[in-house]
Amino acid sequence: MAEHTVEKIGGTSMSRLNELRDTLLIGDREGADLYGRIFVVSAFGGITNLLLEHKKSGEPGVYGQFAESDNSHGWHDALNRVGDAMIEAHSAVLDHPADIQQATDFVRTRIDGARNCLIDLARVCSYGHFRLSEHMLQTRELLSGLGEAHSAFVTVQMLQRAGVDARFVDLSGWRGDGDVTLEERILGALEGIDPMTELPIVTGYAQCKEGLMSEFDRGYSEVTFSHLAALTHAREAIIHKEFHLSSADPNLVGQDAVRKLGRTNYDVADQLSNMGMEAIHPKAAKTLRQADVPLRVTNAFEPKDPGTLIDDQPAEASAVEIVTGLDIIALELFEQDMVGVKGYDATILDVLTRHDVRIVSKVSNANTITHYVDASLKSMRRVEKDLSKLYPSARISSRTLAMASVIGRDLNGLSCLQRGLVAIAEEGLEAIGASQGPRNVDVQFVLEREILKPVIKALHRTFIEDEAPAIRKAA
Repeated sequence: MAEHTVEKIGGTSMSRLNELRDTLLIGDREGADLYGRIFVVSAFGGITNLLLEHKKSGEPGVYGQFAESDNSHGWHDALNRVGDAMIEAHSAVLDHPADIQQATDFVRTRIDGARNCLIDLARVCSYGHFRLSEHMLQTRELLSGLGEAHSAFVTVQMLQRAGVDARFVDLSGWRGDGDVTLEERILGALEGIDPMTELPIVTGYAQCKEGLMSEFDRGYSEVTFSHLAALTHAREAIIHKEFHLSSADPNLVGQDAVRKLGRTNYDVADQLSNMGMEAIHPKAAKTLRQADVPLRVTNAFEPKDPGTLIDDQPAEASAVEIVTGLDIIALELFEQDMVGVKGYDATILDVLTRHDVRIVSKVSNANTITHYVDASLKSMRRVEKDLSKLYPSARISSRTLAMASVIGRDLNGLSCLQRGLVAIAEEGLEAIGASQGPRNVDVQFVLEREILKPVIKALHRTFIEDEAPAIRKAA
């Protein structure tokens, strides 16, 4: 096993890069202690939203404007906004005027290059032989890679200014050979670099012929991170967040009420991902598990705290580790003739897959199948329309709800389903449904949306706060 670690910094933390320099990246480290680490960086906070589309609101960025616009003004203006935002981002964290100027020149070179590429692509596709739709995935990847290339370049500048032997490792494929695998891209870029004597700063986006965004979309940086850790046989893979992985959202249940997890396993990480609260992308976790590389999640601004270790070890004792929740939509298909007839569920799954709807959970009985999904009402209308054509006599409906979940490595003997329902009832609230699988790693409570927050508080109080004294504040 190698001596180095592979560590990832998210976009929100990157916007506090100057603070990271004084804590995580350098802090009180000197000499050899500065090295033995490879950092994978995301774009500065908000930049990828401007390049692609806003993650929450869906407001189109450069990609959205380029894909939909009948004229070029929209995406040109959007690209100008990206350049301005990038310059503003590095001007806020770099101290030396020469570094700021060099970073600004880097931004303008990359933005102009991307602009020329899109102009040429639009011109070629104005001929009937070429379709713009066939090149949109590559366009999305080209644009996305601009963000990480910028943040990695700026990080290297900052570290070099402070006397650290840092190296810019650009996996974005800018003006390079595009016909390489992810493994070839990573190993080729790291050739000749010794992480024990220099500090590689690697772009979170990696251009490769597999096309990371086709499968992972904006989760690609964790895929790059996990493959980098696996390929270099890292001692540990570390994700730095702005908070500790804790028993609930501290803003909801209170800073003094939450507990830092400290230790959990990949099974719990998968359940968190299912609830929209990713510690790491499930496929990235799988890569680390298969390579036998443990994962650690830490608070980037508390570098002396060991954070939470995630591995394959079972729990020493039964316990609830985390309480979380998610807004969902219940898609219900009722069909009187369903009893004893096969194929309904497979057809529904096919339609949901076609519309890229993520299933969180499902329940069924003799004549009704209900899927609890994480999707927009707009996409659910399309799903309902397709199902109505397939099953014209069925009654199909969508309903906005929420789901609270109690999660732990081992919930055996804790009566979580029963105690959870009692805790909810004692608050004068009501669960519409509840379920627990035989593996005893999670219990799900289906609720009206407006009571999700008080239910999470009640469940956290019952299973976390009342079970043991506070060990320490988690965030």
